[in-house]
Amino acid sequence: MERYVMECMGLTKTYGRKTALDKVDLKIESGRIIGLLGPNGSGKTTLIKLACGLLSPTSGGIAIDGHAPGVHTKSVVSYLPDRMYFADWMRTRDLLRFFADFYEDFDQEKAEGMLADLGVSVSDRLKTMSKGTKEKVQLVLAMSRRAKLYLLDEPIGGVDPAAREFILRTILTNYSPEAALVISTHLIADIEKVLDEVIFLQNGRVVRQEPVDSIRENEGKSVDQLFREIFGMGPVGGREGR
Repeated sequence: MERYVMECMGLTKTYGRKTALDKVDLKIESGRIIGLLGPNGSGKTTLIKLACGLLSPTSGGIAIDGHAPGVHTKSVVSYLPDRMYFADWMRTRDLLRFFADFYEDFDQEKAEGMLADLGVSVSDRLKTMSKGTKEKVQLVLAMSRRAKLYLLDEPIGGVDPAAREFILRTILTNYSPEAALVISTHLIADIEKVLDEVIFLQNGRVVRQEPVDSIRENEGKSVDQLFREIFGMGPVGGREGR
């Protein structure tokens, strides 16, 4: 069994003259919940898309479960993008069939149970749901897979505080301790209570990777406080822009 479920070695991604990721080196172990943190434009989504095989590196490498992104890695990675990617005409039952057809590790019974808790019927169409409910449904589908690596891109962005609590509870309740879970966000205060480790990205570079307990014990600061210091986001309690 691979110790590191995700490993980046000098990973670089450029778009013309713009460098989105610059020689990124990092290792992610199984059994950890990791916050991928940084301001907008820091490279978080690019890194996640490279891990999913949706983008190809310009140079360097990335390995998921010991393999370069491809057929095998798609079978062990559960990806939640930062925007809805299903058509509004689809019913909930269509989504369940879609995931059951594509992923052998999809637990339909678990998904149906979580959807029932949400009050979502299998006959409901996406176009009848609120934005928050759509995001919850998409999260339910992602967390109903028995994956080795969960990549959640801004799962709490744009939803109200009550919805954030539901999302975090769903993540913690359905997360497998044998897997690694990466949450990309800039809403640090809302998620730091569930994190084991943080990775700070700035201008496409890893500026810090450290266990959350070490930050609290060695520096006497919350992750949110440290984030604001590093990125100059202003005093804790201020309102962050997206």
